[in-house]
Amino acid sequence: MPNPVLPGLTADPHLVAYGDTYYLYPTTDGFDGWSGTRFRAYSSTDLSRWTDHGVVLDLEDVSWGSTQAWAPAAVEHDGSYYLYFCAEKSIGVAVADSPAGPFRDAIGEPLVAAGAYPGQMIDPMVFTDDDGRAYLYWGQGAAYQVPLNDDMVSFDASKVLVHTPDGYNEAPFVIKREGVYYLMWSENDTRSADYQVAYATSDGPLGPWSDRRGVVLAKDAARGILGTGHHSVVRVPGTDEWHIAYHRFRIPGGDGTHRETAIDALHFADDGAILPVRPS
Repeated sequence: MPNPVLPGLTADPHLVAYGDTYYLYPTTDGFDGWSGTRFRAYSSTDLSRWTDHGVVLDLEDVSWGSTQAWAPAAVEHDGSYYLYFCAEKSIGVAVADSPAGPFRDAIGEPLVAAGAYPGQMIDPMVFTDDDGRAYLYWGQGAAYQVPLNDDMVSFDASKVLVHTPDGYNEAPFVIKREGVYYLMWSENDTRSADYQVAYATSDGPLGPWSDRRGVVLAKDAARGILGTGHHSVVRVPGTDEWHIAYHRFRIPGGDGTHRETAIDALHFADDGAILPVRPS
């Protein structure tokens, strides 16, 4: 795949497969203070050539948040498509009839409001287990996790758990492979060249999680690839082939607000360990 995969400045890419089509939902980058206000969606059947579906959610249509449109994450449930997103350092949820939107604010208020728990209420991600149960993960400074209710727009606050792995900063992401749950996260600050992804494992979607098992993705300074993090992972449907989407400093001359989206292959060792990705 030619990297970067998207034109312009994008970050925090969420990659998901719906049938034989992949969708990418990134943060629109290039704004001082990460002050973007719109989310776009892109689709592809080969992870290489992408169709831009334009703006799928504009914070002008969100009554409780007007700026800091960050870190979208999408999931399908019972024929509807849900987009979890950040605004004003809170997490909201929008819904649509199509993965290409348009999405509309589902509840008219944050799903997780700023200040609800210690740390920043940002970087949502939803994992759906084999039994159809969905789980919400989020948090900068601490990793929060909770089962979502069947409506996908609420949860029981008494069931919120917190887990902060060694080195954790933000952007939790969960997958399941061969009965093992993998919790991945970003370490260091997104403005740092050392921004990177690490992981732990568990026998369940809410842990208990192992100690930090290693680094999944890191910079390759010799080739000018820096700030690799805030990732997502997708499995090619019907296979054991996996890909990781992530952002990095734009090449050349990028930084923590001028980033680009890349996709590379993700491989596992025979014992299930994630092999370090060589960014391309």
